[in-house]
Amino acid sequence: MSVKISGVEPNSVCAKKIAAGDLLLAVNSHEINDVLDYRFYTSACKLKLEIETAKGKHRTVKVKKGEYDDLGLCFETYLMDKHHSCKNKCIFCFIDQMPKGMRSSLYFKDDDSRLSFLFGNYVTLTNLTDKDIDRIIEMHISPVNVSVHTMNPDLRIQMMKNPHAGESLRYLNRLADAGIKLNTQLVLCPGINDGKELEFSLSELGKLYPAVQSIACVPVGLTKHRDGLPELKPYTAETAKAVIDAVDDFNAHFKFFKGETIAYAADEFYLKADIAIPDAEYYGDYPQLENGVGMWRLLKEEFVKALDECDFKLEKKRAVAVATGEAAYELINELCSLAKKRFENIRINVIKIKNTFFGDSVTVAGLLTGRDIAAQLKGIDLCDELIIPDSALRDGEEVFLDDMTVSQLSEALGVPVVSSKADGYELLEKLLGIEV
Repeated sequence: MSVKISGVEPNSVCAKKIAAGDLLLAVNSHEINDVLDYRFYTSACKLKLEIETAKGKHRTVKVKKGEYDDLGLCFETYLMDKHHSCKNKCIFCFIDQMPKGMRSSLYFKDDDSRLSFLFGNYVTLTNLTDKDIDRIIEMHISPVNVSVHTMNPDLRIQMMKNPHAGESLRYLNRLADAGIKLNTQLVLCPGINDGKELEFSLSELGKLYPAVQSIACVPVGLTKHRDGLPELKPYTAETAKAVIDAVDDFNAHFKFFKGETIAYAADEFYLKADIAIPDAEYYGDYPQLENGVGMWRLLKEEFVKALDECDFKLEKKRAVAVATGEAAYELINELCSLAKKRFENIRINVIKIKNTFFGDSVTVAGLLTGRDIAAQLKGIDLCDELIIPDSALRDGEEVFLDDMTVSQLSEALGVPVVSSKADGYELLEKLLGIEV
């Protein structure tokens, strides 16, 4: 195997020694297949790079670098090869519930263990071989984030429609025995993998502590685009409360023996059951924020702290509108009320956006589309500026899921539009229009 070098940074240790178009074959006699091999084997200070030039000539390049120096080699993609796509056909897969006609990248099902290490993506382990697990252990790639869903092998096969889904659970034990840290996720479907099955999964994952650092229980997301897909029910207040009770019972037992809390129900369960979100102490270091666990509490804690640190008055009058999803509306409204009490000169209009694009059952801000925001804010007082959730935009870009851009939304509504991350300090800054 080899990886193609697309460029070399000027003044780097490899400048003038290697050229764009060359192939990197090996480092210190170790074959290079992807970014994980590259990062692991180039960490040494003395390197011997096996190169094949664009003309097919093989040569060896010796390099010396400082401990933290980069070689300066650039590659066509950050993985150095193609993403590994998902081989499962999960009954709850959100991508299968996407409407037709969206950009092709939204239909790609990712299940790449390298992205778990690099970006925190969750993987099912069904794409991996024993050789892959050996490499993770050898390189001590940790933590690995795993979508478990159930610890019942037979049920896992049924839910993921993959005959290897059950046997791949054995990799959890291999990784745990090797000291690899694991963050795990259970996407729960009412009547399928909750109830007694949830109790079993929590118990089995608890046995892998301390390798298993956290367990997130997340409700299945259901859109209105489920034609031809297995019938699944949404969570009700009663069934959501049952999940919270199961997690609480497990944690009480686990904490008595281990002194730790490792299982968490997503914020959506508390909102659905109309139960108060736990205090900040419950979430510790917030290990499962990406799964919507503790986001509500952390945002409120940060916002209140940011307000307390403000020792100034807002001299100029300011009026802003804030658009958010149904799930976050109550919290955002509460935080904006606190800001208005603290600063007399600010007027804030918080507007709840319903998700007609994916359906009423989808209430999170991160799945709002520009089209829905534009349609539902037409004719509403948007003040001097509109604040939207950053989570609704493509990473690093100002584009919604439906390909509408922020500038297009601004033009449609006739008001400047800015985005804010789910960060208390940033939200307050966007509300006030100044740094705090």
